Amino acid sequence: MVKIFLPLLFLVGSLSPLAAQAPAAEAFEQAVQPGLAVCSACHNGQSAAGGLNLSGFESIRTVQTYREHWEKIVQKVASAEMPPPGFPPLEENLREALLDAARAELDRLDAAAPPDPGRVTARRLNRSEYSNTIRDLLGVRFDARSDFPSDDSGHGFDNIGDVLTISPVLMEKYVDAAEVISRRALAADPLPAEPVEWQYEGNKKTIQRLGPGMIEARHRVEWAGEYIVRIGLQGARPDGSDPVLLRFERDGEVLHEEITPTEKGDLIYFNPYSEVETRLYLPAGDSTFRASFVNDDFTEGMERKDLYDRDKNKFPDSIMFVGPFESDVVPPSRKKILVCDPATGRACVERIVSRLARRAYRRSVTPGEVAALLRFVDIADGEGLSTEQGIQLAIQAMLVSPHFLFRIEHDADPTDPTAIHAISDFELASRLSYFLWSSMPDDALLDLAQAGKLHEPKVLEQQVDRMLADKRAQAFAENFSGQWLETRNLDSVDPDPELFPTWGAELREAMKTETSLFFDAILRENRPLGEFLDADFTFLNSTLAKHYGIDGVTGEDFRRVELATDQRGGILSHASVLTVTSYPTRTSPVIRGKYVLENILGAAPPPPPPDIPALEEANAGPGASVRQQLEAHRASPACASCHARMDALGFGLENYDAIGHWRTEEGEQPLDSSGVLPNGKSFETPAELRTILLDDIDSFAGAMTEKTLIYALGRGLEPYDRITVKKIRKSLADNDYRFQTLVHEVVKSLPFRQRRGEAVANAGVERTARLQEETLE
Repeated sequence: MVKIFLPLLFLVGSLSPLAAQAPAAEAFEQAVQPGLAVCSACHNGQSAAGGLNLSGFESIRTVQTYREHWEKIVQKVASAEMPPPGFPPLEENLREALLDAARAELDRLDAAAPPDPGRVTARRLNRSEYSNTIRDLLGVRFDARSDFPSDDSGHGFDNIGDVLTISPVLMEKYVDAAEVISRRALAADPLPAEPVEWQYEGNKKTIQRLGPGMIEARHRVEWAGEYIVRIGLQGARPDGSDPVLLRFERDGEVLHEEITPTEKGDLIYFNPYSEVETRLYLPAGDSTFRASFVNDDFTEGMERKDLYDRDKNKFPDSIMFVGPFESDVVPPSRKKILVCDPATGRACVERIVSRLARRAYRRSVTPGEVAALLRFVDIADGEGLSTEQGIQLAIQAMLVSPHFLFRIEHDADPTDPTAIHAISDFELASRLSYFLWSSMPDDALLDLAQAGKLHEPKVLEQQVDRMLADKRAQAFAENFSGQWLETRNLDSVDPDPELFPTWGAELREAMKTETSLFFDAILRENRPLGEFLDADFTFLNSTLAKHYGIDGVTGEDFRRVELATDQRGGILSHASVLTVTSYPTRTSPVIRGKYVLENILGAAPPPPPPDIPALEEANAGPGASVRQQLEAHRASPACASCHARMDALGFGLENYDAIGHWRTEEGEQPLDSSGVLPNGKSFETPAELRTILLDDIDSFAGAMTEKTLIYALGRGLEPYDRITVKKIRKSLADNDYRFQTLVHEVVKSLPFRQRRGEAVANAGVERTARLQEETLE
């Protein structure tokens, strides 16, 4: 009784020689026939509801021939979605017999199938990977998000090889970026003759106001050197107000702090503007600068409109940079690159270039490759440029090489789709680093790869533990969670300001930070996956705590907070998730229910038929609640089967409004968050729904396994990946569903450590990638 649209399938292959070990055909038929007889009332040769005709499905051979059909049957029957509402449920003994027989045969087929690790298309670095790689390779901060076109996504992620193409525009960006980055890296160019000014102001909207007493600006430091930084302060407070600590940060690093008066004085009274000035060394690159009043109690409880009223408050409102000026500080990027003095001779220059090439290409480099790069040094010398400028040209060449821009893996016999082999240790190093750090392998990984030891089980396990403890693993928390949980979409949502006046940049940033820190804590502390669904802690600052109605949290710094109420717990109560699953004006149980099915339970519903009308308020009359509208919408049998489970899950989150604020009423009506799932389990509150989801932890673990594998491999999952997913799920169940167990099992898995040759079906994609590489060369 599966309501899906299914193409006509044909018999492929024959049963494995192990078929004799399978349950006898008669036993299989005896187990499944009674249950299928009930289903065949709708799914038969005449009606074929949902495009599925179950005639003949009693045969054990159909499990292999129509594998996807049977998986859907198992899923729908196990979740009690079939038979659909309005039909008598299957008797428990019939249901269990059908499920046991089908699952046993599916498991047997998987065990008998030959191993297949699949293959990954040559992948270019996405924007996040490019920025992080430049940082770790050269010590230069470069924001590819601002300079490069957006990356396409596939299977929910932006690191999928098949969709990461290179357009002519992107190629031009690569060439321009290579020149800019190489120049910044060596800081060999002369400084401008006169200091330059850059100013970011609140009234010109060139800064972001992130909350009471906090402003932020993205600024590109073109030349490393010393700069005068002026922080403009607007307004004043009543006489007698306490001084505050003014903090200035760059990418989270505190550069300057000083106590600043806030009360009215004779001068400030007539001119409510003042400045705090400091002189700082700033390395070249793209950075986020922030000025803020720290632990400022004065603004607690103030209305938003008063926070930026100069007669009622004093607040940072502008940041100015003046410079650069000569400095004795050696830029960190120069230290990273010039491991010896180029003036000492050719041997040093060769050492610098070969070391950089090994790290940039993420593998051993040949003498020929080094010689080709050294020619750029010779060209510079012939044109009267310095040796350092020649090294800069060599770096520029590295950064447009396909060996830098692409993660290329080689096959021993790429034309044989059956040829399976282990990837090299260097390729394994890159898979590891871009999985956990979204960046290049460090020297420790490259050295182990060079020695041929990285693939050894004990060594690999130790390296994964080391990498998870490294601060660079924060990239996994941000990039994976931001796409899995769709919280990246917060940057594009726009809640109605009249309905949600508290919405603003500071609340949006606080929402994103909470979810990222929460994910990072579960990862680094190796906590159970179940805490994603229901945890007794989260991370809050005063802005988000106020939004949640939680007392005792002051200041804009985030801290871990133990939850004393069941209103919050786990990601489904995070305002970030609740906001991206809502409309600008109201909640959507359908969107939220679909989100839970896809991202939490791994059971995405099929798309609605094209003739199904959208949800309209008129369906249930004026003034109807969202629940009443949906009840009217799914009165159609065509809608009921999908919406029965989806809507119930969404209704369980109705206590949260469209930006995640807790509520007990919808308009003037009491809010109803209760629901009944197709399996008969019911709940009254979001907390009870979380308990039901936690009871089905294996489904969540399966969804997380699939998502993590897709992200780690850079490709979608194929039928031959089922056995890997099953193995990882079993290991998770045996280890209390710990998050780091999932990471280790993915790294140890067949598809992560091996690959096969190029199948005919993928040849076109691979040839396209190779043509792109040749174009870059």
